[in-house]
Amino acid sequence: MPITTLLGPDDLGTAPLQRRRSRGALADRPLSTPPLAWTPEVERATAHLYERVRTVIPPVEWPTMAPTIHAINELKRERNAVILAHNYQAPEIFHCVADVVGDSLQLARDATKVKADIIVQCGVHFMAETSKILNPEKTVLIPDSRAGCSLAEAITAEDVRLLRDRFPGVPVVAYVNTSADVKAEVDICCTSSNAIAVVESLNAERVIFLPDQYLARYVAAHSKVQIIAWKGACEVHERFTGDELRSYRAIDPAVQIIAHPECPPDVIAEADFTGSTAHMIDWVRTRRPKRIIMVTECSMADNVKAELPDVEFVRPCNLCPHMKRITLPKILDSLINLTEEVTIDPAIAARARQSVEWMIHLKS
Repeated sequence: MPITTLLGPDDLGTAPLQRRRSRGALADRPLSTPPLAWTPEVERATAHLYERVRTVIPPVEWPTMAPTIHAINELKRERNAVILAHNYQAPEIFHCVADVVGDSLQLARDATKVKADIIVQCGVHFMAETSKILNPEKTVLIPDSRAGCSLAEAITAEDVRLLRDRFPGVPVVAYVNTSADVKAEVDICCTSSNAIAVVESLNAERVIFLPDQYLARYVAAHSKVQIIAWKGACEVHERFTGDELRSYRAIDPAVQIIAHPECPPDVIAEADFTGSTAHMIDWVRTRRPKRIIMVTECSMADNVKAELPDVEFVRPCNLCPHMKRITLPKILDSLINLTEEVTIDPAIAARARQSVEWMIHLKS
């Protein structure tokens, strides 16, 4: 079913979101910076980690990364910290320092199982907020609070309240790529992994779906529910085009193309498979295609290539500038100085927790 309504801030008379950033101050003392030299000890301690990434990180680069990787892994134990990393993080983070990896849904679910005192979120700000929402008693750090998201910045809590006024009684689904303030105003959250199941679980004729217009179109095409969508988009995925993919097929008709549902419809139409980052990875693991185009953020192809070196990746990728703000030196600084802490108003967090937990516990 096509989208019935597509709205944005101009339609409601609201201003663009100015995302609030916070930098907490913790009582725990900072630690001293460890030595970061490439020594025989560091080489031995990190050799098994390099084996994980040797197909995507040249040997000449490893000595510049390994000392920081070694220091991070040592400090995690000292701080009783755990690192959660999204699939879009660079291989040296994803494969070498992360304790938990996955898409937004997997990270949200695993965040509820964390036993450590400190969570370091290697992703973007809304992901760190989600971890804090689910772990109010824990310290949640993000190595760079400027790591934002064009989707999260596309809508405000005020926008949601105005949507409810315009469409009274219509349930509201928020993509997890939203701020805590927005999550507190909606009925349930979703990710690209479970968006269709979430929408259909509401048993409603019409649903407001925000803020990703392309994911909304994908859901509408696979559901009988009438979708009222918001004019948001991922700045990474909206840059891909169907013409671009057709040019690759012209060169190699046998190439397999898999795409994220945040992509525009003409891209989805050219794909052999469309799914969340987790579903895309599972598809490659299961099918083991000879050559593949993974239409999503660049680093995910690197992370899968590290695991499946026999698969050739053609890369029409777009980098996420926000994900790339998270680096090994910033992770190390975060553990040394316990920065930057994510804080959320308890009243907002309590309301947001309801919409996130409903998503997590939904059987799909």
